[in-house]
Amino acid sequence: MKRIFLTLCVTCMAAIAWAQVSYEVIPLPRSIELSKKGETFVLGQHAVVAYPAGNEQMASNAELLAEYLRTDADFALEPKADAGKRAAITLSLGLKKENPEAYQITVGKRGITIQGVTEEAVFRGIMTLRKAIGTEGGERIELPYVTIQDEPRFSYRGVHFDTARHFFPVDFLKQFIDVMALHGCNQFHWHLTEDQGWRFEVKSMPELAEKGSVRQQTVLGRNAGIYDGQPYGGYYTQAECREIVAYAAKRFINVIPEIDLPGHMLGALHVYPELGCTGGPYEVWPHWGVSEDVLCAGNPKTLEFLKRVYDELCDVFPSKLIHIGGDESPRVRWKHCPKCQAKMKELGLTREAELQTYINKEMDKYLTAKGRTLIGWDETLEGGLSENGIVMSWRGMKGGIEAARQHHRVIMTPTDYCYIDYAQLKDDWAQPQSIGGYVPVSKVYSMEPVPSELSEEEGKYIIGPQVNLWTEYVGFPEHAMYMLLPRLDAMSEVQWLPKERKDLDSFKARLPRMLELYRKLGYKYCYKQE
Repeated sequence: MKRIFLTLCVTCMAAIAWAQVSYEVIPLPRSIELSKKGETFVLGQHAVVAYPAGNEQMASNAELLAEYLRTDADFALEPKADAGKRAAITLSLGLKKENPEAYQITVGKRGITIQGVTEEAVFRGIMTLRKAIGTEGGERIELPYVTIQDEPRFSYRGVHFDTARHFFPVDFLKQFIDVMALHGCNQFHWHLTEDQGWRFEVKSMPELAEKGSVRQQTVLGRNAGIYDGQPYGGYYTQAECREIVAYAAKRFINVIPEIDLPGHMLGALHVYPELGCTGGPYEVWPHWGVSEDVLCAGNPKTLEFLKRVYDELCDVFPSKLIHIGGDESPRVRWKHCPKCQAKMKELGLTREAELQTYINKEMDKYLTAKGRTLIGWDETLEGGLSENGIVMSWRGMKGGIEAARQHHRVIMTPTDYCYIDYAQLKDDWAQPQSIGGYVPVSKVYSMEPVPSELSEEEGKYIIGPQVNLWTEYVGFPEHAMYMLLPRLDAMSEVQWLPKERKDLDSFKARLPRMLELYRKLGYKYCYKQE
């Protein structure tokens, strides 16, 4: 009788341990093959994580894995180079796949192996193992024998964050990047300048950030005409930007800076009014919207200013991709500006819109000469881009379709699916204030980034989708995280999974496990779903 009782206890303990481990994470791996015999590998506290000696990125991967399990599951691991048979977890390279982010996880009697094509691929596998283990480590973790093979569908998997309308501290940006890494994202699109504030330090023009980052007050509500009467500002030093770039790089995330031009420039015009068509004075806007005051396209100092700014931007950010904005730039001032009209005559232009094309092409040539690639919102397509330029399609998918047919690379980020500053619940009272609109988790999940109108060959120009978090109505870190989660979970599967593998019911069944991890990590999220 005692033997039977002990057997039952051991079986129950194993069942509890098994319940803690699930390989069906978000985003879902492409292939999960569990052992039919039901065997498990026991991972004990202070187990060794082995990595190849002399490989700094793999050493960093091992250290991050240890950090994640310590934070998530109160479980201790010990990274060691070339630990051999002492290793319970082995990180290695050498997987033979075409996709540089392909990885394989094997759990068997000899332990756990995460093998990738590249160091980045190994990191993606680490994140899958982390999510599979979850939040309750205990003294040991029993992992079912398994072979997981996985790779992402899209090479570009982006998240945009606007720190210009509202300023967010460096520590929160690191947390934001951590969340991106958790979801397999690899491109952080950092929006740095706006009519409401200039957030990037330009050392050769110190007043640009010192003065251009500060607005005297901020409108309350949705441009209700009532203001708080409090000065608001803040900017990122170049040292802080480099710190963010290095932090992201350890997590295999590229940081794409955006300095918007020629519109959304009141932060700069406030400091240098001679760069505007009227000569000012200009104020850093205290409210939201699109200003008619933009950079003067006919002033030769405008391109000099932009190239001076971008010289320092490119020095700080090693990204091959640089975003110039190019959206929402009214031409009203250009129509009545003698300098702009003279420039049109000089260039033989007939429409003011062609002046923006002129600026875009000048910046395109400038960035190409630096070995960088220009990204612009879909308005930049209107006047033509170089073959190298990338189009970010936000006004629906039409711009992206047109760009792909012209053989431009395209990032799909249409408002209807990807603007997560929109409300995620139907009831206004049930959520913090948003800019309006309605983009629930299910809507994000339903997105197909490659439109059916495109041929197979044209579809290859869609390099990936991206969610955008604008912050007119998002003023605090907790609110930003709330708007991001769990919609980023949905987008991560859009970015990662082949479209035939997507399944909303399956996604919803797997989501509570992610929410449990968010609670452990202290992340705010929208707990109510539509």
